Amino acid sequence: NPEAAAAIAEGGMDVACHGQRWLDYQSIPEAVESADIRRNVEVITRLIGRRPVGWYTGRPGPNTRRLVVESGGFLYDSDAYNDDLPWWTRVGGADHLVIPHSFDTNDSRLQRGGDFATGEEFLVYCRDAFDWLYKSGCEGRPRMMTVGLHGRIIGRPGRLGALARLLDHMQGHDGVWLCSRERIARHWITQHPPAAATNPEPRR
Repeated sequence: NPEAAAAIAEGGMDVACHGQRWLDYQSIPEAVESADIRRNVEVITRLIGRRPVGWYTGRPGPNTRRLVVESGGFLYDSDAYNDDLPWWTRVGGADHLVIPHSFDTNDSRLQRGGDFATGEEFLVYCRDAFDWLYKSGCEGRPRMMTVGLHGRIIGRPGRLGALARLLDHMQGHDGVWLCSRERIARHWITQHPPAAATNPEPRR
C-alpha cells in the first residue's frame, strides 16, 4: 500500500523487519531463511526509503540470530522474551544487542479466543505491569516495558480508549521515556556498550 508506506516514512516510525511471511523457522533450511531476510530488508527499504535497523522474526529457528548478524545493518533483534532490559550477546565473534519483546503486555491477547475480552482488561494488566516496573526502577535499576500494538486490534472503537488511558497513566509519572526500539538501541549502545555490560545474556 503506497499510501501507508508514505505515512510510515513521513511519520519517522521505527520500522523493524518481522519476517517475509509468518513462518516458523525451526525446520526451514538456512539458505531459505537467509534469502527471506534479504528480501524483507529489500522490500522495506524500497517502500519506506530507509533500511530497517531492527529484526523480530517471532518464530525464530536455530540459525536466525546468526543470519541476522551476518546480514549486517541491524542494531538489534527482539527474538527474546526473557528480561526487562536489553542485553548483549556474542554471535560469530561479534557483539550483538537484544531488546526483548513481550507477549503478556500485547494487544494480541484481545484477539478472538484470547484471554482479554475488553480493552479495560488490557489496560488493567498493562497498568499493573507498568506500576511494578516503575516501582522497581525507582529503587535504582530502571526497567523497560514493551507494549505490543496492532492497528487492526487495539484500533477498534471499543478498545482505543483503553490505550489512551494507559498512555495518560504512564505519562503521569516522572522519568518515563516513551520511545521506539531504535532509540532504545542507540541509547544502550552509547551508554551501556558491550565492554561495560553488566547484564550478560539471561539464563533461559
